[in-house]
Amino acid sequence: MRVVVALGGNALLRRGERADASVQLHHVEAAARALAPLAADHELVVCHGNGPQIGLLALESSADPALTRPYPLDTLGAETQGMIGYWLARSLRNAGVRKPVLAVLTQTVVDAADPAFASPTKFIGPVYEREHAERLAERNGWTMAADGPHWLRVVPSPEPVRLVEQESIEHLVGSGTVVVCAGGGGAPVVDDGKLEGVEAVVDKDLTAAELAIALKADRLLLLTDVSAVMSDFGLPSAEPLDHLDLGEIDQLQFLAGSMGPKVEACRRFVLATGSEAAIGALPDAARVLEGSAGTAVR
Repeated sequence: MRVVVALGGNALLRRGERADASVQLHHVEAAARALAPLAADHELVVCHGNGPQIGLLALESSADPALTRPYPLDTLGAETQGMIGYWLARSLRNAGVRKPVLAVLTQTVVDAADPAFASPTKFIGPVYEREHAERLAERNGWTMAADGPHWLRVVPSPEPVRLVEQESIEHLVGSGTVVVCAGGGGAPVVDDGKLEGVEAVVDKDLTAAELAIALKADRLLLLTDVSAVMSDFGLPSAEPLDHLDLGEIDQLQFLAGSMGPKVEACRRFVLATGSEAAIGALPDAARVLEGSAGTAVR
C-alpha cells in the first residue's frame, strides 16, 4: 500500500518539556522506530508538524537585537523542515529502514485572498500564563488565544492549494524512496507569476490530505499524542471512538486548533478517494494502520 503519515508537532515535543535538541531527538527516534515497520512493508510518505518548533524560532528571532526585524514565518517554517527532516531521515535509517530515505524541502501554494489571513487560528510555540501572553502580544504585536487553561500565539493558517514539489515527491515514492516532506504543512507561498513567501503556517494535516489525494494513497494516518478521537471531549462522559463515518462528522464538534483539522483532513481524503483514514497515537502506528487502534474514518 501507499501510506501517507502525518506526525503531530506535539508528538515530537510535548507540552511542558524543554525544547532542547536532545529532548526532541529522543521523540523523533521513537517515532522512527514506530514507522520503520510501515516503511518495510509499504510505500511511505512522512509529513510532520512544527507548531512548537516554529514558535520557538519565532520567539528567538523576535528577541534578537542583531536583527532589524524578525525572520518571516515562511522562512522559519523552512528552517524547521530542515531540522526535523534531518532528524527523521537519520533516525529512520538508524531504526533499520533499508530503502532510500530523503527529506524534501517543500513549498505549499496558498491563496493570497484566503480569509484565514484575517482570522489567525493556528497555535504555535510554547504555552504561557495569561499575563505573560498579554505582555508578549503587546510587545511583539502577536495574536494570542486560549487553549484550555493555557495561552499560545496564533497565526494565520490558509488552505493548502498545491505543493510546488508534488511531481518530484511522486517520482521519488514511485521509485521506492521513503520521503519526508511537507513539514509544518510546507513553507507557505503565493504564486502570482513568481513564488513569494507569506506570513502563515499551513496546517500539516490538511496538506498531508491534499498530498495523499494527489499521490493516490491507499491510507492516510494522522499520528499524534492522543490514542483516538474522543466523543464529548473535555467532559466526564468522554470516550474514545473506534470509528467515524462521514455522516457522523457533521453532527460532532471538534476544536479548530487541534482535533478539528485532523478530522477535516480525514474527511477530505475519504471523500476524494473512498479509502480509509485514521487518527491515533504515534507509538501505535502499525496497529492504527491495520485498524486495531485509533479512530478509523470511513
